Amino acid sequence: MKHGHTIRGSLAMWGAILALTGFLAIHASALADPAQSELSVGQMQNFTFFDAPKPMPEVSFIDSDGRELGLGDFRGKFVLVNLWATWCGPCRREMPSLDRLQARLSGSDFTVLALSQDRKGVAIVEKFLAQIGTRNLAIYVDSSARSARRLGVIGLPTTVLLDRQGQIIGRLIGSAEWDSDEAARLIKSVIQDSERQSAYARH
Repeated sequence: MKHGHTIRGSLAMWGAILALTGFLAIHASALADPAQSELSVGQMQNFTFFDAPKPMPEVSFIDSDGRELGLGDFRGKFVLVNLWATWCGPCRREMPSLDRLQARLSGSDFTVLALSQDRKGVAIVEKFLAQIGTRNLAIYVDSSARSARRLGVIGLPTTVLLDRQGQIIGRLIGSAEWDSDEAARLIKSVIQDSERQSAYARH
């Protein structure tokens, strides 16, 4: 009987060691690049860089005119995809900062895609954005909320940063001040690093 307890105890100990090893490996992998970890500070302290780009599930949604679009329509630039809803308090509070970020950084290299998960569709999103006075964000709605399910989102807001190929390079769960200096520095750094890598590959 004592021998059986010893075996079970050894198995439990090795199980705990393996679990801890896996946990540390995951977190070390997420912060493998010290330069990237230095960007996850302040308002971006909850932003996690992945060690390698991850495939983004293809999702479809509509714009304010009812046209169906997909993330493939945005390839060629970095895209900050923010999954939100008008009934989500933290989402409502951070939306003005996303609007200001779009005004500050949008261009040929970058855009903000605020993707509403509201089941009531475009009308309720238009009403809310008009109330808070956004001027720079386009309206995109996934009333089926498939995008959230395919990404495994367990709460809103959740934001992912896509590279020019449409792959996920990082994620932030929860709200943030997206017009903060930390957010701008992170996004600019990612874009500049990509440009350096492209220039190096050409030579």
